[in-house]
Order: sequence, then structure tokens, then C-alpha cells
Amino acid sequence: MSEPITFDGRVAVITGAGGGLGREYALEFARRGARVVVNDLGGAVDGSGESTSAADVVVEEITSTGGEAAANYDSVSTREGAEAIIQKALDAFGTVDIVVNNAGILRDKSFANMTLDEVEVVLDVHLRGAFFVSHPAFRVMKEKGYGRFVHTSSAAGIFGNFGQANYGAAKAGLLGLSNVLAIEGMKYNIKSNVIAPIARTRMTEDILGPLVDLVDPKQVMPMVVYLCSETNEYTHEIFSVGGGRYARIFIGTNSGWFAGQGEVPSVEELADNLDAVRDLSDYVIPGNLAEEIVLIGQMMSG
Repeated sequence: MSEPITFDGRVAVITGAGGGLGREYALEFARRGARVVVNDLGGAVDGSGESTSAADVVVEEITSTGGEAAANYDSVSTREGAEAIIQKALDAFGTVDIVVNNAGILRDKSFANMTLDEVEVVLDVHLRGAFFVSHPAFRVMKEKGYGRFVHTSSAAGIFGNFGQANYGAAKAGLLGLSNVLAIEGMKYNIKSNVIAPIARTRMTEDILGPLVDLVDPKQVMPMVVYLCSETNEYTHEIFSVGGGRYARIFIGTNSGWFAGQGEVPSVEELADNLDAVRDLSDYVIPGNLAEEIVLIGQMMSG
């Protein structure tokens, strides 16, 4: 059994922590000694409305058992709101060590019927919100030489799902954000990872059908807490988490088919070699853009 993982002296910021997954993270971080900023706008699943009660209830749960927490009610969807969330951590606890980008909304609709407003509002919360919150936090972490990010993606973005073009695009964008933070943060001991959770929350209870009772949000919590710990050395990774299953998702590339240096194959020649283009019998998982360029260079050099 590993040594107990604690967060004494650490400060965690969790967006969308007034219920569901975020609440589970907040309670566990606090139980293990972290001081927690509980952010929640208190709106509906579609992002409408606002209330202070959701964040306040979680803060009360933490403080009533001797933990330390502060509530924040700003929206991640604006730069000003996101900066206020991180400023809350600095004002209340003096620093920020951990950011869990968890806030989210849904505006599901088939692509043909989706309005641009429904695209914008979902991108604002999920993707721009993660950018806006992570940016000031990254600067603090870089200065102190320590930090942990967990970004909440989704199988809808990684693999696709009907009726969720806006949500899927936003969630896929988080992979790019996390990968770059992992690379840029490496020499500052800043780790950045992605989870794709499947859990019963307000956002999913009408989608999951009979699976809803088998995917407790508590089952996602251990992975998030581990990834945010000092013990964790993994970065630049994606994990699927749900229902007691914990798995790695990865983006790789195969050797493919090489037409020859300087060659421009005909469309028909390419078509004839698509089996080789798609062959997964061997593959690599590049750690960054440069590593894929090296792979291309190796093929060119024979």
C-alpha cells in the first residue's frame, strides 16, 4: 500500500464545485488537508441563472468538520470572473497549487438545429473558461515552481457523440490546452492532465439511462485527487474514469505509408495504400510536436 497522500499546506481551486463531481473533489481535498476555493455560479444545467447557495453549502460541509474553504460565485466564462476566482485563492490562502477545471454546462442539439449562441455559450464555459482560470494560476505556479492541473474533458469530445457538437468541440479543445501546459510547465514541476469522466451528475442523469445508478461521482474522485498530489509524476496524459474503471486514453500515430522523399503520389496510388496508412500494428505516442517531426524525418532518411 502506498504512503497516505495528503495536501497539507496546499491550496486547491475547483470550478463548478457546488455539486456533483466538483463537490466530491472539494470534500476529499479538504479532508486530506488542502485549503479549498469552492467556485460555483449556482446556475442551471444550461448555464442560466445564478445563486450563492451551491458553493456556500459545500463550504459549510468542509468547515463544519474542521476544514478550510472559501466560496466564490464568479463565472469562469469571462476573463474578469476567472481572474477573480484565482484572486480569491490568493486573498484567502496566499497562493494556488491545484486547479481542477470542472465547471460545465450543456446546450445539446443536433448540429443542423444548433444556433451559434448555443455554440458560443458552451465554448465560453468549458474551453475559454479553462483558459481564463488556468492563465493566472499558471503564472503563480511557475513563480513558485509547483503546480497541478486537471482538466475535465469528455468521451463526447474525444470520440464524439450525437447532438453535442458544441460540447464535443469544447471538450476536445481541452486536450490541446492541457498538452501545452504540460510541456511548458515541465521544468517548473507543473503537471497537467485530462480526465474523461462518466458519472451521475445533474448534467448526465437524463443521458445515461440505466447506467446512471452504476456511475457514482465518488468513483471519479480518486483519480483527480491522485493527479493533483505531490506523489503524481504523470503529465500530458488522458484518463477515462467511471463506474470503478480507470483507463488511459492516448493519441498516437502509426508508421503509415511513405510515398518517398519528394514524391507526390496520385490520388489512386494513395487510395491503393490506405490500408498501410491506417495500419495500427505498430504505433508511437509522441510527447510533443517535435517528436512526430522526428518520426517523419526518420522515414525520409530510410
